[in-house]
Amino acid sequence: MSGPPPPYPGGPAYPIDNKGVPPPGQYPPPGPPPPGYPAQPGYPQQPGQPYGVPGQPMYGQGYHGYSQPGQPGGYPQGQASTTVVVQQPTIAVVQQFREAPVQTQCPHCAAQIVTATHYDNGTFTWVICLILCLVGCDFLCCLIPFCMDGCKDVIHTCPNCKAMVARWSRM
Repeated sequence: MSGPPPPYPGGPAYPIDNKGVPPPGQYPPPGPPPPGYPAQPGYPQQPGQPYGVPGQPMYGQGYHGYSQPGQPGGYPQGQASTTVVVQQPTIAVVQQFREAPVQTQCPHCAAQIVTATHYDNGTFTWVICLILCLVGCDFLCCLIPFCMDGCKDVIHTCPNCKAMVARWSRM
């Protein structure tokens, strides 16, 4: 551990050569500030230099020191102002139509509704009937799926206009 640490990729994070840099106890350097910078607290104000802190707009002045509209001076002529409008993205909500009634907007009459549900024979009902026949439940036992709501499809309808809103198939 006799040498300096290896350099960081992309160059050193601090100056390697400290020539011309005052020791840490002497910041900011004594004397007047360089031309173009406002005077720091504790230093006399130079003629022709505005008061203020670097990086912060002065009172009554906006971006880059231009006066605000309605104040003497206004915006400089020949520059256009641009207004940026940020819109929030709309999120589409996908509703799950299953066995229970759903609160939604009817696509036919555009009313806010709670759907009415009823059951209808679907593919799943016929598949269960066929499986029961193949297993050996010939005598009317294969018709049991047609009597059970748990084997049927669910149809959601609008209670206002009686139009079908959605159909949930079990298969």
